[in-house]
Amino acid sequence: MPTPPAPAAAARSLTDVNADIRALWVRGGRLTPEGRREYERLLAEWAAVVRGESAEAA
Repeated sequence: MPTPPAPAAAARSLTDVNADIRALWVRGGRLTPEGRREYERLLAEWAAVVRGESAEAA
């Protein structure tokens, strides 16, 4: 019998993702290469949350 797929992880709130993005910039105004990767990941997460919220509102 196949194993059912694992439930999707709950998306974080837009406020939480936004706070993490702001925290990156507060650390000095310039991003290290590692910070830049984290920023890009957070932007992708932010966009996914926005798409999810707008889909629910439609």
